[in-house]
Amino acid sequence: MNIQGHAALVTGGGSGLGEATARELARLGAKVAVLDINLANAQRVAGEIGGMAAQCDITDGASLQSAIDAAAAAHGPARILAHIAGIGAAKRVIGKDGNAAPLEDFARIVNVNLIGTYNAARLFAAACARLEPLEDGERGVMVFTASVAAFDGQVGQQAYSASKGGVVGMTLPMARDLAQHGIRVCTIAPGLFSTPLMRTLPEPVQQSLAASIPFPPRLGKPEEFAALAAHIVTNTHLNGEVIRLDGALRMAPR
Repeated sequence: MNIQGHAALVTGGGSGLGEATARELARLGAKVAVLDINLANAQRVAGEIGGMAAQCDITDGASLQSAIDAAAAAHGPARILAHIAGIGAAKRVIGKDGNAAPLEDFARIVNVNLIGTYNAARLFAAACARLEPLEDGERGVMVFTASVAAFDGQVGQQAYSASKGGVVGMTLPMARDLAQHGIRVCTIAPGLFSTPLMRTLPEPVQQSLAASIPFPPRLGKPEEFAALAAHIVTNTHLNGEVIRLDGALRMAPR
């Protein structure tokens, strides 16, 4: 799909990988709606790229539908969904006090990262399937965000790895399901990237993490994630695939 002139939704577009992706899609000519739970961040990015901003909670169907409707009113129905919103936390199964980890902590991460992804996918797909097909019968494309933790999660990452593993697991069946509607589905599994969250760590910790990446031995740049997301949109034969973007990193147990 040629990005120029098409409407795009970017969840989590107010910072980090989402912000970079919103900026790249706008640079390539998309009409970008920046969706984020932090409205101020979304408005900042949207204002700088000539897009629109909407606040939404990706786990809430009504909230997300309202944001999608607002974006459609501003830009027309979207053909591109870059779903990047998510959260992370680490917690051992058994705490230092010997007690079991709170179940609600596990459920919260799965709810945001996995169920939130499915929520965005189902609402986007239902609207996109009504659009007229483009070249090759394509109507739209979705790019999800997983993590290398889906494959080699570390100690304490049970909830995060399970949530991202779920995103990986539903990529192919969803691509097969939506093939009849001309909607492609791919997932990016990033490794260690230089995001605002990463930059809150002490500099020596960041350097140590970067040194663990075989090549290039540095943290990934958000612009590199964004470039891959844009390529997925433009390469019509990419479908049902999960792509690791990690510099050949394989995470150690801890």
